[in-house]
Amino acid sequence: MSSESATADGVAFDPSGEVAALEARIEDLEAEVDTLRDDGPKSMTIVATQGSLDMAYPPLILASTAAAFGWDVTVFHTFWGLDILHEDRSRDLQVSAVGNPNMPMPNLLGALPGGDALATWYLNREIADNGTATIEELVETSLAMGVDLQACEMTTELFDYDHEAFYDGVTTDVGAATALRHMADADVQLLV
Repeated sequence: MSSESATADGVAFDPSGEVAALEARIEDLEAEVDTLRDDGPKSMTIVATQGSLDMAYPPLILASTAAAFGWDVTVFHTFWGLDILHEDRSRDLQVSAVGNPNMPMPNLLGALPGGDALATWYLNREIADNGTATIEELVETSLAMGVDLQACEMTTELFDYDHEAFYDGVTTDVGAATALRHMADADVQLLV
């Protein structure tokens, strides 16, 4: 008995050959899908532009969490975000109560003398009461996990910061062009 069959128009074809070709094509496609799945660790670049106490947490929490998942993480700190990397300034970050509708106090109180100090005291109390890591602890954890915490060169010069004032392990003198290259190559880009 022949493995060839006739089609409706009388043309002979070999079903076993067609099946073998389809099986080979499926194997090729599965191999290609496997290579797409295994493209190495994900990468993320975060641009930290704000240095208030409440805005220092998001880039550090996201960076350390992504690093814990094995991601390659870079955080570029510019303008007020540079204070997060400054050892002395990072220990005294403030919260601005004015213009923040989610603050648990009326904006009017924030506008009064001592309003920001009250908001900062409140947030620091909540951080301590809940056992939340401090900014210093998050910076040190991020660095220990391999997060590249970068200090903007232009901002460092603008604010006349000494490189020695930054935490050990911070990458200094990073320009905007380098930051842009990191962003262009990253799987995830965030502006905080």
